[in-house]
Amino acid sequence: MKKRIHDMELFIKYPHDVQEELRRGLLSRAARTEYGRKYGFEDLRNREEFRNRVPIVTYEDLYPYIERLMAGEQNLLWPTEVRWFAKSSGTTNARSKFIPVSNEALEDCHYKGGKDLLSIYVNNYPDTKMFTGKNLVIGGSQQVNQFDKNAKSYYGDVSAVLIKNLPFWAQMVRTPSLDIALMDEWEEKIEKMAQYTINENVTSISGVPTWTIVLLERILEIRNTSSILDVWPNLEAFIHGAVAFTPYEKLFNSLIPSSNMRYMETYNASEGFFGIQDQTDSKEMLLMLDYGIYYEFIPMDEWNNEHPKTVGLDEVELGKNYAIIISTNAGLWRYKIGDTIRFTSLDPYRIKISGRTKHFINAFGEELIIENAEEAIAEACEQTDAEMENFTAGPKYLEAGSKGCHEWVIEFNKAPENQTQFTEILDAKLRTLNSDYDAKRQNDMALSLPIIHFVQKGTFYSWMKKRGKLGGQNKVPRLANNREYLDDLLEMIVSA
Repeated sequence: MKKRIHDMELFIKYPHDVQEELRRGLLSRAARTEYGRKYGFEDLRNREEFRNRVPIVTYEDLYPYIERLMAGEQNLLWPTEVRWFAKSSGTTNARSKFIPVSNEALEDCHYKGGKDLLSIYVNNYPDTKMFTGKNLVIGGSQQVNQFDKNAKSYYGDVSAVLIKNLPFWAQMVRTPSLDIALMDEWEEKIEKMAQYTINENVTSISGVPTWTIVLLERILEIRNTSSILDVWPNLEAFIHGAVAFTPYEKLFNSLIPSSNMRYMETYNASEGFFGIQDQTDSKEMLLMLDYGIYYEFIPMDEWNNEHPKTVGLDEVELGKNYAIIISTNAGLWRYKIGDTIRFTSLDPYRIKISGRTKHFINAFGEELIIENAEEAIAEACEQTDAEMENFTAGPKYLEAGSKGCHEWVIEFNKAPENQTQFTEILDAKLRTLNSDYDAKRQNDMALSLPIIHFVQKGTFYSWMKKRGKLGGQNKVPRLANNREYLDDLLEMIVSA
């Protein structure tokens, strides 16, 4: 672990050299693939030629290659055999995306990220007792790839792909058992996980905050207690990712009432492992630069252009929102993952996730991003002693005789006593965070006070179940620039 801390210090000291060497290495390895021959990888001498010749792509653009990979063809995007695919939601042409995961991506990216996470944790907390107990992993499911006539490949949530391929020593310190961890029926899985782990010595938890809460609440229900420390007295760490943690902090503090509990954020997606929270006094994440991923970034004002211009790591600026473009050791070339980040530090490069390129509200020119919404919710909860479970929001359009506004549906573990006060605080915080929103709210010029529906506990769980979206890889859509999610959710609430 100490050796790896030294390796990290090297890419922190020489970030641009590391990234440039990585780009050249990726192109060299993939030069003889079908994609590499098509775009002349062998002849790309510098990053300008790389940008000019290789197009920025979405999942839909790469889908013809991925479809052939899933049918068993090889050497299309990456030279080594691809036998695993990380399944995730969020594509326009199908219910799921299937992201190729090469052996290099498993070993040199995802698992390297896991080892680095432990190295950073132990370096920050040398008194840790984490290794005296089990790590509870809340993962997804996996199955044989039915599209491969030779049945030689598999797909599943990225967490399931990682769990299935863990070395034996890592399996020994993980809970629950593999058969439960990889179950695909989510409600039965939560119940079995609760019953299996309730008597284990769990010292750390890894998972998505939303689904972790569901499990913890079920365990508390079984034990008839209000503190998870009554069940797992040695619990010391929650390693989380996939959704922002800030809106859930208060709820976790009530479920795990300990000032010694440690929370650590990671940025591990189906496409790769990108960042780790490396400081004890900051939620920023260190951008990991030697995981076989070459980074480019699209500035916000270029997002919707047909041929957006990218900037390199040496060209980014503090505080600006960028969409991430990656080229990886699994054959994703200049791939638009859909996430947006902003840099909080340039030496070393640290980031915060600010949202999704498709998840925002800009119906009135307010450009409200997920980060704004989550900070405002957290502030309103703090001031009204509330605990939020889930939320989504979208526009309520201008109509004859009425202004437009934002409409929210919020579920609480502990609801605010004064709903009007909560609404006003949320609105005021949004105005301080977002000058465009504030301008539209001046004298109710274009936007009036938000409408908030305070809904009963379990509403979002029922909605996700109705949509067939239960499970670790499925996240509640926070913001939308239309009423697709809002109307569906409100219709379910009214008819319930």
